[in-house]
Amino acid sequence: MILGATGTVLLGFGTLYWTTLPPPLPGYAAVRAKWQPSEAWLYDRNGRLIDSSRVDYQARRLAWTPLADIAPAARDALVGAEDRRFRSHGGIDWIAIGGAIRDKLAGRHARGASTLSMQVAAYLAPGLATPGRRTNWDKLRQMRSGAAIEASWSKDQILEAYLNLAGFRGEAQGIGAAALGLFGKTPAALTRDDGLLLAALLPNPRAGASEIARRACALSHDADCSRFAGAAASMLGPARTLALDPGLAPHLSGRLLTTPGAKVTTTLDARIQAFAIAALRRQLVGLGGSRARDGAVVVVDNASGDVLAYVGGIGGESTAPAVDGAAAYRQAGSTLKPFLYAQAIEKGYLTAASILDDSPVQLDTASGLYVPQNYDKAFKGPVSARVALAGSLNVPAVRTLLLTGVDAFRDRLWDTGYRGLVEDGQYYGYSLALGSAEVTLTEQVAAFRSLALGGRWAPLRLTKDDPHVAPRAITSPQAAWIVADILADPNARAGTFGVDSALRLPFWAAAKTGTSKAMRDNWCIGFSDRFTVGVWVGNLEGDPMRAVSGTSGAAPVWRDMMIALHQGRPSHASPPPPGIETRAIRFAAGIEQPRREYFTRGTALTDVASAPAAARRPRIVNPVAGSVYALDPDIPRDRQRLAIGVSGEVMGHRLRLDARDLGSADSHPLVLAPRGRHRLQLVDLGGRVVDQVLFTIR
Repeated sequence: MILGATGTVLLGFGTLYWTTLPPPLPGYAAVRAKWQPSEAWLYDRNGRLIDSSRVDYQARRLAWTPLADIAPAARDALVGAEDRRFRSHGGIDWIAIGGAIRDKLAGRHARGASTLSMQVAAYLAPGLATPGRRTNWDKLRQMRSGAAIEASWSKDQILEAYLNLAGFRGEAQGIGAAALGLFGKTPAALTRDDGLLLAALLPNPRAGASEIARRACALSHDADCSRFAGAAASMLGPARTLALDPGLAPHLSGRLLTTPGAKVTTTLDARIQAFAIAALRRQLVGLGGSRARDGAVVVVDNASGDVLAYVGGIGGESTAPAVDGAAAYRQAGSTLKPFLYAQAIEKGYLTAASILDDSPVQLDTASGLYVPQNYDKAFKGPVSARVALAGSLNVPAVRTLLLTGVDAFRDRLWDTGYRGLVEDGQYYGYSLALGSAEVTLTEQVAAFRSLALGGRWAPLRLTKDDPHVAPRAITSPQAAWIVADILADPNARAGTFGVDSALRLPFWAAAKTGTSKAMRDNWCIGFSDRFTVGVWVGNLEGDPMRAVSGTSGAAPVWRDMMIALHQGRPSHASPPPPGIETRAIRFAAGIEQPRREYFTRGTALTDVASAPAAARRPRIVNPVAGSVYALDPDIPRDRQRLAIGVSGEVMGHRLRLDARDLGSADSHPLVLAPRGRHRLQLVDLGGRVVDQVLFTIR
């Protein structure tokens, strides 16, 4: 009988031992190594935190917080509330267990007897504390697990793990996320009251402010607890950010931060980034949301290609704040013209002194007549290539494209990093000279940087791990230098922009503005001897801006950035490269004032004149294609005639309106045409149509 009873007891103990056997638990080092934050962090070139981004959405965790980085007052308040004999027991608080048994037998609410060690074990093996299964067997397994942890972990390791693994409220896990999310502090800045409020949250993380304040008061044992009511309400108020960074590069962090826990060091300079944000915000506030809502800024170091500032937007009145304006494809406007003129100068088709005709022109295309116009709808007649480029005249640019060829220009742009041009030149047509293609701000800055480097292009660097790629020659150094000199010439652009526009700086800098079709995009890209700065202003949703021009939209931000970047060290023009010749030139008929001009070797000249009429292609200059004329009912019909104008050598040519011969082209006839749509043609001696325009009379 005794042996049988002993066997039964042994069997019972054996069964108890095996049924309460805790699961294998990892060591402290393994727990630390496995910890993965839900965030990733972005740093500037000097190691300053500039932004962060949440990558893992299963829980909200920050980096593991060492015990030494947690304020002792808050830490002690939490330990006192959860396990006041933590430092003296071996993982099981037998005194607390005895008290819980006593309370239960007396019919009172039993206080929990779980130690921090037992809770850490439950965090590491969730099956130990499955919700709804708080049986005595589970409690015994958790007790044994707590004792097992105490046998291999130090007290500080257990406490550190507990404070990092505990869930405080919502999805915030760990004291790092709780401190920042609930108090806007680091764990090192927490106070005793903060620790008591966190302890009051643990039994019920979803409790209301009044319950938390009442529990914190009870845990504090203070006579006056009035402060906890307001503190609890504030803690549970609007969510605070779980980042201490200034949020300087949200668009870039969304692009670069893809791995939980990653720490990416960029090429950005936090100081320059902050100034770029301030300059862009100041300009957009000044313009007002009804005129332009969005903008972007990119600043690059010319020598290294390092991006020093990358502002994809500032929010404000934007209706698309998450869109990265620095990487979004938008129409380039006139900002592609420098590369067109550089190609023409390099090929010897033009010099900076060459005369281009800024007068109405219409070009036959597959989709109809293409009739480019200038920004101000006016024409300046014969102008030099220098004035045409600096003043951003459209018709001379189209005439230059006729020299270089659309396909050749498209290929040049592709080589210069404009990778949005995925179609051939014929797809874009003559409008490519005026920037009909879509580009990004980063592509723009990299391309203009190539002009600053003497025609050599290389990709930009955004992180310290991006490779340093040797620049490759795209444009000849001579052509790049001449175009840079033109873009830095305030006198050449005065006719369009005035003598004191935002583009004029107290030191040398080259700049080009651009405005896309229907005023949807406004650009200003330019460079000094050390930096290239690009600015875009517009509306990311594509609606037109209102009353915003090249010098009133993006240019003021560009100017502010350039002045800030060169404080104490102004920019200087680089000396001309070998192969540049200088001449004093004069213009016939006073087309422009005499000046000193730069030429590539072998193209220099001293006297410049526009081509005589006999050397020009015969064409119709009036009416302009697409014109609409309205008849005045108060003027006799036979006195409302249209004057026909032609240019070039037109001897022997005839004019034909619809099917009616108007006579010799050099007679400049006055035409009486009925209401409707009309076709005016210029026909040579052989009967071939050499030019035609369509116009309407109403």
